[in-house]
Amino acid sequence: MTSGSRFLDLHVLQPVTASNLNRGESGHPKTIKFGDAERAMVSSAAWKRPVRLEMEDELGESAARTRMVPPVLADALRQHGWPQDLADFTAAQVALSAKTGGLKTNPQQGHRTQAMLYLPADVTGRLLQICTGHRGELEQALADQNATGKQAPTVLPTKRIAAELTRRTTTINLFGRMLAEIPTGHVDGAVQMAPAFTVHDARPQPDFFTAVEDWPRPGEAGSAHLETAFLTAGVFYRFATVNVTTLITNLDGDTAAAQKLIDLFVWTFTMAMPQGKKTSTAPHGVPDLLHYAVRDRRPISYGAAFEQPLTARGQGYTAPARQTLADYAATIDRLVGTRRRIAHGHATAAGHPIDQLGTCHDGFEDLAAACAAAALNPTHPARDAA
Repeated sequence: MTSGSRFLDLHVLQPVTASNLNRGESGHPKTIKFGDAERAMVSSAAWKRPVRLEMEDELGESAARTRMVPPVLADALRQHGWPQDLADFTAAQVALSAKTGGLKTNPQQGHRTQAMLYLPADVTGRLLQICTGHRGELEQALADQNATGKQAPTVLPTKRIAAELTRRTTTINLFGRMLAEIPTGHVDGAVQMAPAFTVHDARPQPDFFTAVEDWPRPGEAGSAHLETAFLTAGVFYRFATVNVTTLITNLDGDTAAAQKLIDLFVWTFTMAMPQGKKTSTAPHGVPDLLHYAVRDRRPISYGAAFEQPLTARGQGYTAPARQTLADYAATIDRLVGTRRRIAHGHATAAGHPIDQLGTCHDGFEDLAAACAAAALNPTHPARDAA
């Protein structure tokens, strides 16, 4: 974060019906204690992945987090008629040629890489083309290795292999990338996403279920399977912030592309849902409230607004959550001022504007477009007006 950075903060209040969006190692919904109350929690990774996948689908370009580049490449080479020994040797050569000293791999597992790679999903086809162009040298290197028993030196062009492994997609520019063994492929992430948590106490609740035997034997009755699942329900607070300055840098200064990408991210962050237990819970609701603030210097989460767990008092949690968020936004304005806040607004199911949350937009699509434009606005309307 640099002193000149600009941020787009997104705050979401989202009611979620009975579900298990994000399981822990026990299979139960994840929880976290905050304000001396147990809250249902969804990790940032569990919500970030569906956001990324939906964005990739919309953009028509996919990225992959994988250790399987060499094995998948070997499969592709065999499908193109390469002998198995040459295909395996070539896959190992790709890892060896990626940098000086090569990538660390596991030879017993098809030379899968020790470190995770995050790269465009079309990398296998592009690497296959490079290998095809150097097939003669690869065949000779394999023959020499078999004759001498010594590992063959690198044959493939390191610069081209490294370039393929460090290429970016749009979502890599947005979410960033760390390549532990290829530092030149590092990309600072423009998005920071917090774990979601319920604004009230929400402990996992047991759901005893049975599976009926449809073909019982004579004299048998009852169920073939009995078990207890655990579900949670509640109103979640979700927060993400986009470092607009970093995003523009990652996009080589293309502000028009940055605006379109922010618009898509806001919409997708609002609508995407984790996929845990979806077939048995179908938790496909939408947020009640989306609030944004465009700020210079640093982002500000409103998560602390819910340190005191809300109580329903016969009216549910959604309305109190709205009011608590609005009150906290006013508190933040009082504490830090509005000098560095460029724009703010909201869209809500409340049926009326919420004064403390800025411009009221008709819906999430309108809001996404408006806050993307505000985030890229080179002027500072509040400061200029003063």
